[in-house]
Amino acid sequence: MVHTNVDEILRQIEELSEEDRLVLEARLTELAEKEWKREAAQARQLAKERRVDQAAIDRAVEEIRYSK
Repeated sequence: MVHTNVDEILRQIEELSEEDRLVLEARLTELAEKEWKREAAQARQLAKERRVDQAAIDRAVEEIRYSK
């Protein structure tokens, strides 16, 4: 079962020293940031292709915020 694998990973993490946990946390943070940057680049490219600029985004946000 897939959850068994997750449970095993969590058990192993619990057994790590504090130093190793900090290293793990740093690596996970790096991976998350790398993924965020990749997704942000894709979103910027899509916006560019659709000719959506910052002014259009600002107008949409204002409309949503103040239309209530």
